[in-house]
Amino acid sequence: MQQSEHNPAVLAVANLREYFHDELQGALARQNVAVADQTEHYVVNLLTLFARSEQLFERTPDGVRLKPLVQMLSEALEAPNAQERERGLQRLGDVSLFIAGFFAHSFARKLIDIDYHVAMGGRAYGTLAQGLARGRRRVLSEVFGELAIKFVPLVDALGDIADSARQYTQADILRLYEIWLKTGSARARALLRALGVEATPVALRAN
Repeated sequence: MQQSEHNPAVLAVANLREYFHDELQGALARQNVAVADQTEHYVVNLLTLFARSEQLFERTPDGVRLKPLVQMLSEALEAPNAQERERGLQRLGDVSLFIAGFFAHSFARKLIDIDYHVAMGGRAYGTLAQGLARGRRRVLSEVFGELAIKFVPLVDALGDIADSARQYTQADILRLYEIWLKTGSARARALLRALGVEATPVALRAN
């Protein structure tokens, strides 16, 4: 990876898969998250795939966009066969993980927040793992099971990659606090501490 001659702020990446492999390993180490080699390989492939917008977004009657997560879930559960159901659940888990990791700050003014993506993605991976465990695809079941269990730490790792060049504003600090409250993200709390903010739960007074 090197700086572009035309724009020194833009990095030219010779091999996208190798770039995401190195970035993910560094982020996992910084977040103190350990995953199996197969799980790490899966996430690297996911990042490489979704780096191409046509793989992340879908063509719909309303234009090119992301389908709502609840629609993805409904389509998966109503799929005519097991193969399409598994594919739908995998797509739901993958999109939820990628969006929660790379675009958590963009949820700040939307009705659907990061905790919704965490819940939907984690459940999709968990359901997929349980279904595959009943067959002969034990390795895949273990990968999806680990993705389900470690969904928030993996979101933290992807957020670490996304935030590597980010400059935090006061609005960003407030958003980090909201993310910590909603998900318990260790990364969000560590970033807050680094920015001079000690995150503490909001005390709720009984009526």
